Amino acid sequence: MTQTTQPQADAAVILQQAREQVLDRGIGLSADQVLQVLQLPDESVADALALAHEVRMKWCGPEVEVEGIVSIKTGGCPEDCHFCSQSGLFTSPVRSVWLNIEELVTAAKQTAATGASEFCIVAAVRGPDENLMSQMREGVAAIKEAVDINVAASLGILTKEQVDDLVDMGVHRYNHNLETAQSYFPNVVTTHTWDERWETLEMVRDSGMEVCCGGIVGMGESVEQRAEFAGQLGALKPHEVPLNFFNPRPGTPFEEVPVMSSTEALLSIAAFRLAMPTTVLRFAGGREITLGEIGTRDGLLGGINAVIVGNYLTTLGRPADEDLELLADLKMPIKAVADAL
Repeated sequence: MTQTTQPQADAAVILQQAREQVLDRGIGLSADQVLQVLQLPDESVADALALAHEVRMKWCGPEVEVEGIVSIKTGGCPEDCHFCSQSGLFTSPVRSVWLNIEELVTAAKQTAATGASEFCIVAAVRGPDENLMSQMREGVAAIKEAVDINVAASLGILTKEQVDDLVDMGVHRYNHNLETAQSYFPNVVTTHTWDERWETLEMVRDSGMEVCCGGIVGMGESVEQRAEFAGQLGALKPHEVPLNFFNPRPGTPFEEVPVMSSTEALLSIAAFRLAMPTTVLRFAGGREITLGEIGTRDGLLGGINAVIVGNYLTTLGRPADEDLELLADLKMPIKAVADAL
């Protein structure tokens, strides 16, 4: 994507202002300020990442939260999210599959064995029906009885009653991504609105559950819209932001969208950290394609303080032991379960 870059002289001023505002005072950058960071020249990327790492260390600490995810219901989704191979409306190869409770517990145990403090149950649905909520009740109870790990969920758009039900189950964090800037959302999804997602997130926040909300960068949005998205997430103040990098999937409307450059991806990491200094900023899908081994290391030294280990919902991730070895090499301690409660 072609974008305007700041002159090198201005870059130093932009980063100094960010240092004083974010590092010293803990006040996140506005959308306009994020745009300035996203437009920094290539020569300033390392400086932006270094500042973002300082911010992460001061306002979040050195620990890294590790999470595993599993889909209780994969494929066959009625929504038309243009990036997603789980939509039943596209010709992509993912088809509907359900996990049983025994498989769910096994996945939770395998996730805990990596040292992860978080296990997220995901379903490819617009929102849960009573059958899915019943499976969740049984599954969460079985997991809690079998293994010491925090349980999170991502089940789409919720009603107030469903939010309360998840709280009663003991789900401590709910993921519902806004996916992209409000102004770009109609280009990505047409079967529901950005506002519907926002309403679910407000109910989750009001319930006392932690809010996990992020999205995907590099889906064809402008750099201005990427900055808009960071500002909107900053206004929501989620506990956690999973940052995905677009990985085109065959059979979806976005299959021809090119992968963003590693430079854009790294600047996005720095900018999102500077917009949200106290938030858990999690490496999620697409980093293997966009950043590779070196970029993954740079991201962990540039503001990231959480990772999803193993595979994602429909794409392969890095083997969990490789991420754990990298964290050990960087001397980054893994957040314990008790600390994450």
